Amino acid sequence: MDERMYSVEEVADLLGLHVRTVRGYIRAGRLEAVRIGKQYRISAAALEALTGRPRPAQDGPAGGRAEASSIVQVDGVGRTAADRLATVVLAGVSTGRGGGGAVRVQTVHDEERGRMKIVVLGGVAATAEVLRLIDAVLDGGILEDGDG
Repeated sequence: MDERMYSVEEVADLLGLHVRTVRGYIRAGRLEAVRIGKQYRISAAALEALTGRPRPAQDGPAGGRAEASSIVQVDGVGRTAADRLATVVLAGVSTGRGGGGAVRVQTVHDEERGRMKIVVLGGVAATAEVLRLIDAVLDGGILEDGDG
């Protein structure tokens, strides 16, 4: 057994998420994990399935393909606005516009804190396009109405 196993804390750190969010993914079935004693362990394959991107090789060739990962945190957002923002961003990504290869987007809303995180993984140009889309949507006032 040579496949790396990650703790919930390690996965949270790798993805820039809160430990409770990762546990929520496990409970909801979005992230496959095995329970060993009182702790969960997540395989590298399960992590790849969640993010849609393989972990980069430790000793890959220099000058290879570049990828970017970004986490956008939006504070003061309720459920309705978070759903609206997620729909717009995911629809923009699914159109495939923008160069730079495939991009994977995950959205998480913490209703208790009124906070949303958008995790973007992919080619540099494609990630930049998604970030521009998010900026345009936020500048357009999508979060200002109907969520009070």
